[in-house]
Formats: sequence, C-alpha cells, structure tokens
Amino acid sequence: MRAPLFGLFTPVPYFYAFSLLAWPGQLTGVAATAVVAGLAQASTIDESTPAGRLLVAAVIAANMLPLLGFAWFLQRYEQRNEERVRALAAARTANERLRTATAEAREANVRLRESLAENEALQEQLVARAREDGVRDERRRMAREIHDTLAQGLTGIISQLRAAEHAGDDPPVRRRHVVAAADLARESLAEARRSVHALRPEPLRTARLGEALAGVSARWSRLHGVPVRFTTTGNPRELPPDADIALLRAAQEALSNVARHAAAGRVGVTLSYMDAEVALDVRDDGRGFTPAPTTRPDAGPGLPSADAGPGLPSAEAGFGLVAMRQRIEALDGTVEIESEPGSGTGISVRVPALPGTGHGPDVPMDSDAPVGEVR
Repeated sequence: MRAPLFGLFTPVPYFYAFSLLAWPGQLTGVAATAVVAGLAQASTIDESTPAGRLLVAAVIAANMLPLLGFAWFLQRYEQRNEERVRALAAARTANERLRTATAEAREANVRLRESLAENEALQEQLVARAREDGVRDERRRMAREIHDTLAQGLTGIISQLRAAEHAGDDPPVRRRHVVAAADLARESLAEARRSVHALRPEPLRTARLGEALAGVSARWSRLHGVPVRFTTTGNPRELPPDADIALLRAAQEALSNVARHAAAGRVGVTLSYMDAEVALDVRDDGRGFTPAPTTRPDAGPGLPSADAGPGLPSAEAGFGLVAMRQRIEALDGTVEIESEPGSGTGISVRVPALPGTGHGPDVPMDSDAPVGEVR
C-alpha cells in the first residue's frame, strides 16, 4: 500500500464496490477504496509534517469525493430509471385497461345500438297499436253514440209515424203523433251533432243526473203513453261526467227496449245513491223473456245471446245492451238483467261512487201519470 504503483489496482475495488454492494453500502466501499488508493498515491509524501499530512488528506479527498459524488449520482440515476420503468409499466397497464375499456365500450355501443333499434321497432309497434286501439275505441264510441241517438230516435220516429197512420180519421191524434215524430227528429239531430263533437248529452248540459233522468222518463212516458215512476233515493252528489253519461245512456237504452219489446203497462226507474256506488234500476211489468246462456265472449251475465227469448230479440237489442255493458264496465261497474216470461224485466246498472258533497236529504221524485209528470 506504500508503493505508488498500487494505485493502479484501485479500479478493481471500485468496480466491486459499485457492482457487489447495495446502496448505501456503496459509499462505505468507495470511501474505503479511496482511502487505500490515496495512501498508496501519497506514499512518497512525508507525513511527519503538518503540511505533509494535509497533502495526504488532500490526495485521499481527491480520490474519495468524486467517486462518492459519482456513486450518489449513479444511485439517483438508478432511482429515476426505476421510477421511469414503473411509470412505463403503469402506463402500459393503463393502456391495456384503456384498450379493454374501449373494446368494452365498443361492445356496449353495439349492444346499445341494437337495443335502440329494438326499442324503436317496439315503439313503432306500440304507436301503431295505440293508433289502432284509438281508431277502434273511436269506432266503438261512435257506434254507441249512433245507437243511443240516431237509432233510438229513428225507432221512436217510426213508431210515431205508424201511430199516425193508424189514427184514421182523427186529425188531432194524427197531428199529435206527427209533431212528436218531428220533435224526436230534431232531438236526435241535436244529439248526433253533440256526439260527433264528444259533448255532454243535452239532458245533462243544464241539469243534474237525477233531473236529467226524470226528464227522460217524462218524455218517454208522454211519447209512448206508458206511466213511468221515477224515484231518487240516497244523498245526491256529483259524479264524474263519464258516470253521468253512462247512467243516462243506460236508462235511455232500457226504456227504448221496453218500448220495442216489453208491451209493458207500467215502468219504474230508480236512481239510488249509496255509500260506495250509484245504482240505476229500470223495471217493467211487460211480457219478459227467458235469458239464454251467453254465447258471445263480449256479452255479460244475463245479456241476450244469439238465441235470446222473444221478449228481447238479440238482433234488435243485443248491440244496445252490449254497448251499455261496455260503457259501464269501462267505469268498473256492472250490468245485470233479471227477467221471466210474463213477469217483466229488470235491468240493474251499478257504478262506483267517488266521494262527493251531498246536496240535501233524500229527494223522492215520482211519476205515475202517462204524460210523465214529476211531482
């Protein structure tokens, strides 16, 4: 170590210090090698004097400090390199995840486009079906309105004209029937116009349901010469407009059937306001009939089928009763018919009653006179 030439071998310890020792052990190895190398290089310097010892220390420092600085720089470089490697690995992982997410997003977009196409097709089908249902419902409504206005009006007109024909040489009677037919024609025309515009029937335009039914019963009694007793029981209250119209049309249809088929001597019409429902009952003492088992899927209990009895021919009354049932069931109501040959016929219609405000105590309204006077 005292030979200057020994410094030629110092690169080997430096190499092993950098390659075999881990940080911070490299600093110790480099420092030890630098001390040995510096002592070898300063072996010719006289260390007995302060200047010599200072020079030896300077030689050792000249060997040690650059290499320690190099070791520190190398460590920092390796750290940064490792950070770059980890960052690259993280970037690769992120890229892989991004590619996976992109692929999944493409698949999701494809599925979304397929779903949108399916939904669009379904929406088109629903729109077409809704349009068909709307057309069908409108046709049914118009059919019911035509039956409830024009058909019943024409039936009344025909009956009045036939009565006028049979009046013989009695001009006042003949004129009375002709005037009645003209009045029916005007009323039917007005109701037809209101039906086209989906307006409330004329009897309900300015009157409550009970008053409208009383007026209908009175007009029917005057027209057909059959006494009608109209009665209202319970606490009258407001009903939804659809319920008012359905009950009014049900009464008109029931009275029309009495005029055409029952040959009745008396008719009773009762409107009953109960806690949970409102009931309309129309009963007559006519010839009656035997309700046959229903053969149509759209006919309700007691409605006439294809082989209904002679008291209520299905060809004439079937559609009207089916239309009545459609109106009532659309309101979650029910229609029941009771009849026996020779014992008359009763039609009971019930609809749910929404909570409302009463308009006074029970108000009975009766009519026993053929002209339908309400007293």
